[in-house]
Amino acid sequence: MESEEVTAATGDFAERGLRYTKEQWDEVKAQTEDFVRENPSKALLYGVAAGFLIDRLPVFRILTLVLRLLLKALKPALLIYGATRLYQMAKEEE
Repeated sequence: MESEEVTAATGDFAERGLRYTKEQWDEVKAQTEDFVRENPSKALLYGVAAGFLIDRLPVFRILTLVLRLLLKALKPALLIYGATRLYQMAKEEE
């Protein structure tokens, strides 16, 4: 019975979090729409500036570097994991 209560509480928590996030998103969206309607030229200028900055950032280069680092770190991590599992199996046999 307790596991059902925990599951219900967890589901309720998740639903509340989703509802809160949706409300916040709707509020940000409404504020953005109001700003654009009140200041169309400023909004256009901000949009162009943001696009220019995003274009100039080396996003793909950074993501490629992060992926390479993760792949290089994967080999030692797997080696350590395998060694740990072997040690645990050897301890269980004793």
